[in-house]
Amino acid sequence: MVARPSPDPRETTVNDHRKLGRELRLFGTDPLIGAGLPYWLPDGAAVRHALEEYVREAERRAGYRHVYSPVLGKRELYEISGHWEHYSEDMFPPMDLGTEQVVLRPSLCPHHAVIFRSQGRSYRELPLRMAELGPMFRAELSGVLGGLTRVRSIQLNDAHVFCRLDQVADEVRGALGMIRDAYRALGIGAARYRLSLPGEGGKYVKDPELWRRANALLVEVLEESGIRYERADGEAAFYGPKIDVQVVDSAGREATLSTVQVDFHQPARFDLSYIGADGRRHRPVMVHRAVIGSVERAVAHLIETHGGAFPTWLAPVQLLVLPLSDAQLPDAEALVSRALALGLRAELAAPDQGTLGARVRAGRLVPYRAVLGPAESATGRLSLRPRTGEHLPAEPAEDALRRILADRP
Repeated sequence: MVARPSPDPRETTVNDHRKLGRELRLFGTDPLIGAGLPYWLPDGAAVRHALEEYVREAERRAGYRHVYSPVLGKRELYEISGHWEHYSEDMFPPMDLGTEQVVLRPSLCPHHAVIFRSQGRSYRELPLRMAELGPMFRAELSGVLGGLTRVRSIQLNDAHVFCRLDQVADEVRGALGMIRDAYRALGIGAARYRLSLPGEGGKYVKDPELWRRANALLVEVLEESGIRYERADGEAAFYGPKIDVQVVDSAGREATLSTVQVDFHQPARFDLSYIGADGRRHRPVMVHRAVIGSVERAVAHLIETHGGAFPTWLAPVQLLVLPLSDAQLPDAEALVSRALALGLRAELAAPDQGTLGARVRAGRLVPYRAVLGPAESATGRLSLRPRTGEHLPAEPAEDALRRILADRP
């Protein structure tokens, strides 16, 4: 018998994602896998896949090109980027691999800088928008790990825009627009916008002029966009200031979900360049941008915001088909197959799973239900029952399925 983990004493709120995650069978943890390394169960994986697909498509429409890069890099890569000097306490120790030392990456930006410089670039290519949904790793201390919000293996929605100085403001505005659109589609809201600036201490790159220029660009965009924001000293990335979009969880704790950063530092460290209209080499600016940031933290926030009743396009199961009796079972199975073929996530709740009322209650979080009785089997028409409680007019089954399919951002 597998031992179940004891309840987390911090789970004090109704919508705590750790409690709901177990009850809804979305994700789990096991000491044998390790602390801060959650696994995703089928329903949780479905939510995650839908979220990732939304982000990739939004990025594609915004002109981003997607890449893949390795989860490992030579220690030298992170020495060049500055991570080793300023961020090594949050990195896993290097591993000896023959005569080299390799490190689990703490960030994707050094890899993207190397991809940018892998070929000659012209000003005509800029802005070059490079995106990746990729894993990165943080050596978080055991005491701060919790659910999906603080983990050691992170799937990051990351992107880097390489652009001219005169293009930076537009790229920052575009990134903020993508974030607003995503929050609207996800049904969540920002608690506040934070301009994260350097603080006292040695974790920041020492180049006052670059900090001044980057900060001025972010302030310009925030003020021109009419976004109310607060300044926060000590919250900047080591290489530059950033706009952080803050959210609040069900216990009132604040966290950063999305971010936009301006970086003059790493393009110089990697000697990035493009050929300008004048035929000379110029240094690009690097805009770091994460629409939903960590997929784990985003899903945690969605669980708590919606209590498991996700928007239709995100729901693990979008349609639950309930035959009244075994006589309707073949038609119900055929309906589920048609829904799956259209790309819907549909399941069957057969009569052997309980009374109709019990099955309806068990599927209360599913956005749409379809009850099949003798009339529906005879006519091929459905009256969908949304989660909100109303009954939609009967319509041909194919139209009903496409209605659900259309319920997306």
